[in-house]
Amino acid sequence: MIREITMPALSSTMTEGKVVTWKKQVGETVNRGDMLLVVESDKADMDVESFEEGILANILVSDGNSAPVGSVIALIAESEAEVAQAKLRSPNDKGTAAAVVAEPAAEPKAPVAEPKPKPKVEVAAAPPAPVAPPSRNGGGRVVASPNARRLATELGIDLATVSGSGPEGRIVGEDVERAATQVKPVSAPVATPTPVATPAPVATPAPAPIAGTTAAFTPMQQAVARNMEASLVIPTFRVGYTVTTDALDALYKSVKSKGVTMTTLLVKAIALTLVKHPLAYATYTPTGLRYNQTINVAVAVAMEDGGLITPVLQEADRKDLYTLSREWKDLVERARAKKLQPDEYMSGNFTLSNLGMFGVDRFDAIVPPGTTAILAVGGAKPTVVATDEGHIAVKKQMQVNLSGDHRVFYGADGAKFLQDLARLIEHSPQQLTL
Repeated sequence: MIREITMPALSSTMTEGKVVTWKKQVGETVNRGDMLLVVESDKADMDVESFEEGILANILVSDGNSAPVGSVIALIAESEAEVAQAKLRSPNDKGTAAAVVAEPAAEPKAPVAEPKPKPKVEVAAAPPAPVAPPSRNGGGRVVASPNARRLATELGIDLATVSGSGPEGRIVGEDVERAATQVKPVSAPVATPTPVATPAPVATPAPAPIAGTTAAFTPMQQAVARNMEASLVIPTFRVGYTVTTDALDALYKSVKSKGVTMTTLLVKAIALTLVKHPLAYATYTPTGLRYNQTINVAVAVAMEDGGLITPVLQEADRKDLYTLSREWKDLVERARAKKLQPDEYMSGNFTLSNLGMFGVDRFDAIVPPGTTAILAVGGAKPTVVATDEGHIAVKKQMQVNLSGDHRVFYGADGAKFLQDLARLIEHSPQQLTL
């Protein structure tokens, strides 16, 4: 039997995927769990595993080319005899339901039975399943990313005991790390193999534009455009506030050497303030408001080769400042290498956009679909102000503008949120280190 490999849907918004590279070549044997290829989805490059075994007989979509989700990109044969039949299929052949089968020899004028449609093989996209149980394919094998398998080996974690939070219940690296913190050693420590250093992926700079030509959108740019068009239906209100940052700047100077960035300080301040304002991170649904159990702060990051992505610091209010800083550094590195899992950039319920490092004084941001509000932060600058005692002083101040979904909360709610945020930053920023 010749089976079809189709372009998988690696995220809920993905309509087209681009083949980055095939890990297997024509003629090679494919086993269940083998890495078949790397696909560029909306905002990340993801490894695609095989749920079938056989011989990779024909690649219909080669490296660097794109195909719609669900279209046939390769054929797998069960035997050597079927490889030649599979090679008859050309990339231009249409139809995705039937595998290629050569016509059998027959007497003249004898009717030739049409081949029955062969089942379509879905790659790396298991049927939707609850997150709680470990994800397994039809053969009982746990479905996990390569990074998760590597971490499980290093940390001595049994993947069968880990709950997956990735697409379709796939186990990702963060699931393994979370499981490791919950496991108590019952015997001698497990020896950890020394990791082999691998060169970090280098981001490819965007090619210089050529005047008079039209450059096709990348998958990421297409995804951003779709999100921005979807945001037009959100009724948005905007409120601004001036925040004095002298105390925050002093704290930043004291923790900067420990790897803490101003972005993580702001994320922590936002998260602690959101605890008092559950409406600001609730989610609109057609039937009512969903009050979220966790505070997940997404942060807008510009990609060097064009596009925008929002890595998410999950449960930001419950983690200490130094853990958040380590997680943020890892998220940014993997975002720019296009190695984030969908849940790492699609699970935010409040967004931060900080353009202060570019010298921007103030700006308004667009509420991303799926979230309720976004805080636009400008740069802090020395400003002449009048103190409460009536004196003239110079203080550093920054402008913050909140854009919110008016279906979820209102201007007064946004103003109270900004008041509490300013109070925390100006008078008690040491709470960020607790």
